[in-house]
Amino acid sequence: MNILFKYSNRPWFNRLLTTVCLSAVAGLSACQPEGQAEKTGQKIDKAVENVGQQMEQGADKAGAYIEKSAQSSEDALDKASKQIDQAISNSEKRIDSAKEAVVDSAKAGGVYLDDSAITAKIKAALMSDELLKDARIEVTTVNGGVTLSGVLDNEKMVGRAIGLANSQEHVKSVQSQLAVTAGELGKP
Repeated sequence: MNILFKYSNRPWFNRLLTTVCLSAVAGLSACQPEGQAEKTGQKIDKAVENVGQQMEQGADKAGAYIEKSAQSSEDALDKASKQIDQAISNSEKRIDSAKEAVVDSAKAGGVYLDDSAITAKIKAALMSDELLKDARIEVTTVNGGVTLSGVLDNEKMVGRAIGLANSQEHVKSVQSQLAVTAGELGKP
């Protein structure tokens, strides 16, 4: 029976089955008396009809199974597609978030690098100045604002240090915490 269902939807199988049944009818009718041949033919006809019905039922069942399988596959694809879309959306959100964090870090880092560069330029200018090269001046820079601190010999040195700091690129302001030694306050 399994063979019948397996090949029932193939045209060559139906022709072969018909040929076998007709051959059986012809063979039986030749071997038996006329009354018996008629009964045998009727039995064969009934058997062929039963086989045809079973083949139709098998084809219907197979069609229903295929349709159900196709629907299940389509449902699974829809579900997978939704999951992929959700994963892409989540990834895009994470990438945007990471990008913002990198940009914020770069901005903060850029300020730090700019402040360090300003401090280094001011220190180099102070060390290369003939009047201030031996002075001990602390330079601190925060967001472009420079603070100078230390003790100098006279007011001229204080003015010169402030002038050099102001002349550097990206300096927004200069705050002086420079002091003049007590013995030099009255001298020019």
